[in-house]
Amino acid sequence: MPGDEHCGVEPDLPITLFKDTTYTLSGLIGDIRRGEVALPDIQRPFVWPAAKVRDLFDSMYRGFPVGYLLFWETGAGAGTRQIGTDVKQAAPRLLIVDGQQRLTSLFAVLTGTQVVREDYTEWRIRIAFRPTDATFSVADAAIEKDPEFIPDVSALWGYAGRKKTVRAFLDRLRTKRDITQAEEDRLDDAIDRLYDLHNYPFKVVELSPDVDEEQVAEVFVRINSEGVKLNRADFILTLMSVFWDKGRAELEDFCRAAKQPSIAKASPFNWFIQPQPPQLLRVSVALAFRRAVLKTVYTLLRGKDLDTGQVSVDKRDEQFRELKAAQEHVLSLTNWHEFLQCLERAGYRSGKMVTSESAVLYSYGLWLIGRVDYGMSVQQLREVIARWFFMVQVTGRYTGSFESQVESDLARFANLNTADGFIEVLDRIVDDTLSADYWSITLPNDLATSASRSPALSSYIAALNILDADALMGTGKVRSRLDPAIVAQKGIERHHLFPKGYLREALKITDTKQVNQIANMALVEWADNIAVSDDPPAKYWPAQVAARNFGEEKLAEQMRLHALPDGWTEMTYGDFLVARRKLMGAVVHDAFAKLRNSSYTPSYPQPSKAPTATSDLQTHAETPVLVSLAEMIEQGLVASGAVLLPADSSFDVLATVLDNGDLEVEGQVYETPTEAAVASAGFSVDGWHFWLADGPSGPVSLAHLAAG
Repeated sequence: MPGDEHCGVEPDLPITLFKDTTYTLSGLIGDIRRGEVALPDIQRPFVWPAAKVRDLFDSMYRGFPVGYLLFWETGAGAGTRQIGTDVKQAAPRLLIVDGQQRLTSLFAVLTGTQVVREDYTEWRIRIAFRPTDATFSVADAAIEKDPEFIPDVSALWGYAGRKKTVRAFLDRLRTKRDITQAEEDRLDDAIDRLYDLHNYPFKVVELSPDVDEEQVAEVFVRINSEGVKLNRADFILTLMSVFWDKGRAELEDFCRAAKQPSIAKASPFNWFIQPQPPQLLRVSVALAFRRAVLKTVYTLLRGKDLDTGQVSVDKRDEQFRELKAAQEHVLSLTNWHEFLQCLERAGYRSGKMVTSESAVLYSYGLWLIGRVDYGMSVQQLREVIARWFFMVQVTGRYTGSFESQVESDLARFANLNTADGFIEVLDRIVDDTLSADYWSITLPNDLATSASRSPALSSYIAALNILDADALMGTGKVRSRLDPAIVAQKGIERHHLFPKGYLREALKITDTKQVNQIANMALVEWADNIAVSDDPPAKYWPAQVAARNFGEEKLAEQMRLHALPDGWTEMTYGDFLVARRKLMGAVVHDAFAKLRNSSYTPSYPQPSKAPTATSDLQTHAETPVLVSLAEMIEQGLVASGAVLLPADSSFDVLATVLDNGDLEVEGQVYETPTEAAVASAGFSVDGWHFWLADGPSGPVSLAHLAAG
């Protein structure tokens, strides 16, 4: 490509490293059936939506080009997982690098084969065709009944064949209207043209086995029009497909099972993370090779010596044996769930509180190193890894470009021989990171944000869990109310201490990011318990205190844990935010100190029995909501001006979402969905389930949208 040498891009590959060839669609289908061409899911696996498959057939039918295919000849033996869900015996000669979605879709339609979607469910793509005007559609109930359509074009190349399909179509059409011979000929020609798509030519670039993964990625980027990039995990999963297909299948099975709870057998399902195969692969790599930079790992698994550059089959087999041994530990349900107890100990209750999945994954890797390599007890690991996870989560240690940081941490264990040494290294890193300046300066500064997914905010909420705090002006424990596995009568919300209306009207502070500062939000129980309208703190707070009759000691504890400065109701808004951030940092520091106490054992009290009439709005579980409508507007989850409907159609009322995240109902403005719902229903009700908003597939509850 002219000029590449001047823009930092390596010159094009020599022509000897690839060849151009042309395949017919039927030839490709046959090679896939025989296992000659295999699909390694080298891209992030997903199947196109049916509408895109429809468009692909329309383009091919009209004779338009539909892009190159990119294959890679690896010279590998049997084992590559292939398109569809049936088992093929032949060893693949070619792996599909680019063209996965097109070939998966075409193979599925022409053969009637079910394919596996991103969520691991099986699905058959049904494309309909109307010969009268050559229209392709996604089959639905109406099209199935319409005799103008062939409702499933798979019949042309599959179970029925062309002649039977044409005959069946014409017979159905005649039940609706008369057909002249001339029209029948036109319809037959249109169907024949569709049938002939099995001869459609595809241009294919075949890369030789001498091409390495960097060159493959370079070619992929150059010819791929969608800007998709391949990553190192993609290539390692491809190697697993080629050389250890069973291992990849086990990895995918584990991830699939982690998505849904199971009552029939033990399951990896949990409330913190539903991992993807590339993520758990990173854990195995950390345990097996003490590596996080996947470029190096890919080189190792190819059997390449890092010093000499020589590739050895024996070396490759040895490295895969190491990976296999590590993955067995990673996928152990006992190890997995024992590790997750560390997150519970650290005060984290669900994935909503976790702002870095890499923090979870690499903490699991360290847990396994301690367990497998140093023979540590579960109790020892629970204490040290809880402290470690708390540190990496609150500081964002494994966010952004984290691979170098992880490898640096893993390198600390290179010459250790004892469990005591392992603990000492981890605690030293934690202490050096969470210095006195961190607690007094860095953390308060990190709290100066309105972001609901802030690591600093999550750490403060975790601290309230560790310290067994009640909700502000409530008697229910924060930790119990945030338990995602329990359906409780009451839940918890973040609520403004300086009300939005008061800030807007009295103090003229209208900037959403200022209004929704973390330091202006507190966790309260059941929003109507602290419905403060637009009153200033100096007015509503004494009334709330008097209503609770907590006593001096109880009130002082509430003030301390919820980081309310002495005399806060009389402070300016700016001074209040600064003072509360410091106190919030002190609460987090106190909680972390408790994690160092081996006698500390978190206790999660069970709430009252779950309601049985889930359709009854009065007993519907209150959703633990740690995001506001204003933040949902910023994130594009709900639009300003959107009209919300009640989930129960017996309530004849509508709510309008205002620019600042308030709701307007019949001329009245409410700060939270629950306040608006209570006013509309006339009884205690969970507003996050009461109100429905337009979602991608129709009306859904605010709780569903907030959960992401």
